[in-house]
Amino acid sequence: MMRVISCVTVEHNLWLVLVAALVCSAGSWATIRLFLRAYEATGLQQIGWHFLTAVCAGSSIWCTHFVAMLAYDPGAPITFDPVLTIASLFIAIAGTAAGFIAATSHAPRIAPIVGGTIVGLAISGMHYTGMAAYHVDGIVEWNTTYIAASVLLSVMFACLAINVALNERISGRKYLAAGILVAAIVSLHFTAMAALQVTPLATTDSHADPAALQAMALGVAVAGLIIIGTGLASYLIDDRTRSETFQRLHHLAMNDALTGLPNRANFNDYLDREIDRASELGCKVALVGVDLDRFKEINDIWGHAAGDMTLKTLAGRMSALLQEGEFVARLGGDEFAGVKRMKGQSDLLDFVSRLEAALMAPVRIAEVETATGASLGVAIYPTDAQNRETLVNNADLAMYRAKANVTQSVCFYEQAMDEAVRANRTLANDLRDAVENGQLDLHYQVQTSVSTGDIRGYEALLRWKHPTRGNITPAEFIPLAEENGLILPLGEWVLRTACAKAASWENPYKVAVNLSPVQFAHADLPKLIHEILLETGLKPGRLELEITESTIIADKIRTLNILRRIKALGVTIAIDDFGTGYSSLETLRAFPFDKIKLDRSFMSEVETSPQAKAIIRAVLALGQSLDIPVLAEGVETHSQLSILRAEGCNEAQGFLLGRPAPFGEIFSLVDRQEIGSAETQQTVRQAAAVA
Repeated sequence: MMRVISCVTVEHNLWLVLVAALVCSAGSWATIRLFLRAYEATGLQQIGWHFLTAVCAGSSIWCTHFVAMLAYDPGAPITFDPVLTIASLFIAIAGTAAGFIAATSHAPRIAPIVGGTIVGLAISGMHYTGMAAYHVDGIVEWNTTYIAASVLLSVMFACLAINVALNERISGRKYLAAGILVAAIVSLHFTAMAALQVTPLATTDSHADPAALQAMALGVAVAGLIIIGTGLASYLIDDRTRSETFQRLHHLAMNDALTGLPNRANFNDYLDREIDRASELGCKVALVGVDLDRFKEINDIWGHAAGDMTLKTLAGRMSALLQEGEFVARLGGDEFAGVKRMKGQSDLLDFVSRLEAALMAPVRIAEVETATGASLGVAIYPTDAQNRETLVNNADLAMYRAKANVTQSVCFYEQAMDEAVRANRTLANDLRDAVENGQLDLHYQVQTSVSTGDIRGYEALLRWKHPTRGNITPAEFIPLAEENGLILPLGEWVLRTACAKAASWENPYKVAVNLSPVQFAHADLPKLIHEILLETGLKPGRLELEITESTIIADKIRTLNILRRIKALGVTIAIDDFGTGYSSLETLRAFPFDKIKLDRSFMSEVETSPQAKAIIRAVLALGQSLDIPVLAEGVETHSQLSILRAEGCNEAQGFLLGRPAPFGEIFSLVDRQEIGSAETQQTVRQAAAVA
């Protein structure tokens, strides 16, 4: 050890040693960065980065060696063999190239060791080839122990440097690895120089010019730094390009491409940070959910280009009004969100009013002036919610309440009012899984002849048994299904199940199925009915579809066209709930219905209200005039049935005749032959329903 220290301090020019150390440090720093870039790259790019790494590393090692050799004073004249000197440079470049390539192979456990060993041997090979090119006018002796130690140190430090560079868990690994690589080069060189012992010849009386050697050393150092700088410049240019590309990609990932506003991902990150900040400081943060009211109309009337321009304009307005602690994002479509750090209620009201003013002002596009309007819902952390998800959901609930309010465009979250909406949303989600989970069932209610008591058919009624809430009435879940786009799969399931069950009955009774107005919005309804009839084997004449008059009024021409196509299949059509709503004679004239179903509300008053009885008489007379049979719903007493018989009503349906029941409970009744008088059959059916 003392020999190495003595070699450095006594036998070397310390200024040139410092120059060599500078070249070595700069080269090692650049080499590690280029090597890591090569490690991350693939294909031709990886080859290119490996080449730059090898040139930088080899030049650094060679220049360090050459400058340090010029700093060495053997006490005798020196010369260099040009061929071996140049060969040593190529050994350094080729050897480090092989080592760094090996270190990036697909064997992560041994690759750094193999690569480091090759790099260490390359440093050693370069040094001792360079020493072979070093000619001194004296007797040269080598200490093999120091030679072995120098090679061992070089290999050991090179392996450690590569392992550290590739270990992402080490903080500051790039700097640490560069320092260890410097140790590999320096320890090899000066330990190897300690192995060298020069005895000048007695006849030697001239020495090399120190100034010339120093100039040569500085020239080599400058050349080496230029080469290192070239590699480093390539790294920095690529790093800048990568950084700019990352920033562009990050901007695209975190901002809306159309409006330039932060997108949903950006919004979520920002709101999380604001909630954390509010939690730490004990303050509040408000979330404002925004939904444009008439944006679809703009797209439909003026086109999507006008819609895009409207969004850009509104986004620009909202961005322009932002103050410190305020944030606006586009969540998608015509949905936006604003976030406000609250100092007080007045601050929040000011922010909301500014947003409202920006959104309500007309937007001029070319020669057209449009006005969208907006609904705003406000929820406050931590008053209304304890986390981001709940806060967003509560702001949405308040916003939907504002959307439903014709006089108020801004609503604050109110638990009592908005929890009902939340419950409906939850119920709608449960309804999506109800078919797959076997929670839906059909109950059947008998329809009989008033005069004879004969069974004419059964109406299929949908029932839902919720796993936690029990039985849920159709009046509660059918509107939810229509609002949430579930009525189509639900209606198809009802139609297919009812037809399949009816096809299995021994007696050819009709089965009546209600259709939702939403189902008529799809032109393929007749095709679906035809496919179900073929699939189940039910004769078309046994299927009766019930629709309300409002279904026809919504889109008369389209609906009547669909009804005609359905009737052409042989299916019968009944108008349901007649006597309520429009009850237009034009509807009966426009389409040849097969049955009129009198609404149950008239039967509940027929025994006490002359007006109700008169209306029933009028509807029955209308049916007789048009040759359309009439079925009265809601028959619950013998007196009501007697009135219907006296007035000449064709059919009846109600609790008196039979309560809705599952298929299994009415099976024996369906297969039973028709018997006796109306009163006898009523008793039989009632007993079967109760049982």
